[in-house]
Amino acid sequence: MIMHRRKKSARIRRAATVAATAGTLIALPAQAFAMHISEGILPASWAVLWYAVAIPFVALGLRELQRRSEELLYFKPLVGLVGAAVFIISCMPIPVPTAGTCSHPCGTGLAAILIGPGLTVVVASIALTLQALFLAHGGLTTLGANIVSMGVAGAYVGYGAYWIIRRLGLPWVMAAFLAGLLSDWATYAMTSVSLAAALHGGGSFSAMFSLILIAFVPTQLPLGIFEGILCVGALKFVRSRKPELLRMAAGGAA
Repeated sequence: MIMHRRKKSARIRRAATVAATAGTLIALPAQAFAMHISEGILPASWAVLWYAVAIPFVALGLRELQRRSEELLYFKPLVGLVGAAVFIISCMPIPVPTAGTCSHPCGTGLAAILIGPGLTVVVASIALTLQALFLAHGGLTTLGANIVSMGVAGAYVGYGAYWIIRRLGLPWVMAAFLAGLLSDWATYAMTSVSLAAALHGGGSFSAMFSLILIAFVPTQLPLGIFEGILCVGALKFVRSRKPELLRMAAGGAA
């Protein structure tokens, strides 16, 4: 009976110790590494400016969605599927300690090849809004800047790279790889521009831009290569199963 009581007391003490340790760890402040440009980072004037830049691209994309959905009944489900892929791909954070943020793949180069750059801006906007609301990645005041970086810059640079390479008659593998690679790097170059423009204060914009861009290099350099490989693999699958999707989206430069 005495042994039973001792064992019970020991278990209670261990449980109390574990609970106290967990509570202490939770209460301790920790550095957060949020993806995208976080809430409150940009001054109000810059937040409004980037919204003004992003809104026309989103509007054009929505108009294109309506037009193409009337022509092809299966187009909206395709856009939804690509949007889900962009959401998942861009939810893979890798901390960048020197910048206090995270790097991550984007998926917008691949999306631009499949559904075009205009619609990629739309699906990127939806993905960024959901991530800001439910995952605390990015923010609502900085949503315009994040759309311009991941949606506009990523989509149009990736699509442009793919279209030019194919028009030159070079292999689709090269076009797909460069689309994924350059769309990723363009996103982070644009993010660096947004941050440097808003935060350089009385200092040099170019110096601030260089510092932010360099901070992303250790993670974004390999991530860009990863996105290029991912884009090649995904397009290889599409080409073998439904190549007409590429001909339709890429203006025949499949």
